[in-house]
Amino acid sequence: MKKRVLETALAKGQVALYYLGQVGFLVKWQEKYLLIDGYLSDYVDKNCCSELVHWVRKYPAPIKAEELDFVDYVLCTHTHYDHADPETLAILARVNSKAKYIVSAANVDTISAYGIKKCDILGLCTDKETVLEEGIAVTAIPAAHEVFHRDENGDYAEVGFRISLGDVTLFHAGDGCPYTGLAERLTGCDVLMLPINGRDYYRTVVCDIIGCFDSREAVLLAGEVGAKLLIPTHFDLYDCNGVNPAHFVDVLKTTNPDQSFHIFAPGERYIFAK
Repeated sequence: MKKRVLETALAKGQVALYYLGQVGFLVKWQEKYLLIDGYLSDYVDKNCCSELVHWVRKYPAPIKAEELDFVDYVLCTHTHYDHADPETLAILARVNSKAKYIVSAANVDTISAYGIKKCDILGLCTDKETVLEEGIAVTAIPAAHEVFHRDENGDYAEVGFRISLGDVTLFHAGDGCPYTGLAERLTGCDVLMLPINGRDYYRTVVCDIIGCFDSREAVLLAGEVGAKLLIPTHFDLYDCNGVNPAHFVDVLKTTNPDQSFHIFAPGERYIFAK
């Protein structure tokens, strides 16, 4: 996959998205590369199983962390292991000396503990755009992982990222649920990457699995924002916290049939342009 990513030629205004599984994406714009919530190991399987919940990956990661020496920015929406994977991050720290890490200000110490130098970590406060370099800007958007979680400084433990790449704007939600004011924060976004695994009593209360958007909420938010493309995430890697994407398609076709969408296969590339 690495060779294919590096050799992808993009025209002006194009952005390439590569799906890595769960909510992970590798993004290419011009000759810059962003890794978002890259979960490339089986850390959850080895460390998070219980009597009630058995985490078993359904497919391997389409690229190895050791291959990501070319990545410029690594973004982690929050510190759950399938978003900030200790194994992936530790390997990146060894093989890639140029990468900068973009996280919520609340999570700098946790990410640093995985072997990342603090000088390479940018801890963002929410709702403030940060220009990383010419053409690339990021805004951390508060995420309600069922509810908001904030640290003693008031910084949000979970965020999504609004990412501007030239004249294309993406929003990667990480994990989260809809809330009043979210659509307004996402006005002008071209692409929404939203989880659709939902939430329910048995997962949240019985199994301690915190939930996210369901399919209907994702479709409705995309309609509110006027997104040109909706990408469902967080549905296919773990049976214990997944959902059949056919339900997403059914909801979209009955709720907002004009909404463009794309459902990825692991390792797949999609090239977006306005």
